[in-house]
Amino acid sequence: MIEQKRTALFAGGLAAILASSCCLGPLVLITLGFSGAWIGNLAALEPYRPLFIGAALVALFFAYRRIWRPAADCKPGEVCAIPQVRTTYQALFWLVVALVLVALVFPYVAPYFY
Repeated sequence: MIEQKRTALFAGGLAAILASSCCLGPLVLITLGFSGAWIGNLAALEPYRPLFIGAALVALFFAYRRIWRPAADCKPGEVCAIPQVRTTYQALFWLVVALVLVALVFPYVAPYFY
């Protein structure tokens, strides 16, 4: 049970990072002082961005269903019945949602930074 929640959150976070890697990666490297023509190669993931965003949204959907199900559906002694664990997973969920939002919005605001 806990492994399924963790897997869905991890998949959503990884997909969000991959979706923003084509645009956010070069900006972070340039901000840190790295330069060179090889930074342009980081845009090779751009064609896959919609797939990564779709995977992130699907993973977040399943994570949402698992995390916000009623505690009454949990059997006594299961991890989902412990309030601290539920709160931690909900906080992690919103962190991953923020990463996905950055991935969705960043290509539109990136030109203002270059």
